[in-house]
Amino acid sequence: MDWKFLEGLLSGVNKYSTAFGRIWLSVVFVFRVLVFVVAAERVWSDDQGHFDCNTRQPGCTNLCYDYFFPISHIRLWALQLIFVTCPSFMVVLHVTYRKKRDREYRAKHGEDTGLYDNPGQKHGGLWWTYLGSLFIKTTFEITFLYLLHRVYDSFRLPRKVQCDVKPCPNLVDCYVSRPTEKTVFTYFMVGASVVCVVLNICEIFYLVAFRMVTLKRTGSVRTSSRKVHPNADCKSSVAS
Repeated sequence: MDWKFLEGLLSGVNKYSTAFGRIWLSVVFVFRVLVFVVAAERVWSDDQGHFDCNTRQPGCTNLCYDYFFPISHIRLWALQLIFVTCPSFMVVLHVTYRKKRDREYRAKHGEDTGLYDNPGQKHGGLWWTYLGSLFIKTTFEITFLYLLHRVYDSFRLPRKVQCDVKPCPNLVDCYVSRPTEKTVFTYFMVGASVVCVVLNICEIFYLVAFRMVTLKRTGSVRTSSRKVHPNADCKSSVAS
């Protein structure tokens, strides 16, 4: 993994995030990505090789493993991390697009002019992009949590499973390697995912509340300015 490239992407996302977004990034890349790369992959590295069944029937062990574990936890978590982190880069791309438009505008109309006071400020289309990325991330998190529970019927890995899938001659017992350790890692990853969902929801409420307060202040300023200008016009007409 190219850590410098990842660091550059993270710094770009972190630059335009709120406080909740920065905490979310820390949880994702410290408690999920690093745990996934450093520890979880090693725990599941011997998953299929150490899945033992009390039969010598050729193909029975492999088919039983495929029946009870249609997709590995590691691959499912890898997909989840990819889908969850990608929407954050929508904001970086939108800010880059704004900066490009601003440079073109300044080159055409002069350096003293500009389309944006701050291209990274979350207003207009960028606000909607940021809010949309939060909804997409939350949807992906909940979807993958549901898939994990649906595929394995629980977050706890069993010590023993019973299989009668053909070509198994009868009902055979199969034993999962490191079930307790895998259960601990599963609950840890699920807990980190739930924390990320809570942070996303808090950030959504924060953005909407901050936007409503800003619009309310803007509306009150406009209303007060309308009340001031008619009096000024009356004074000027009287003075004349």
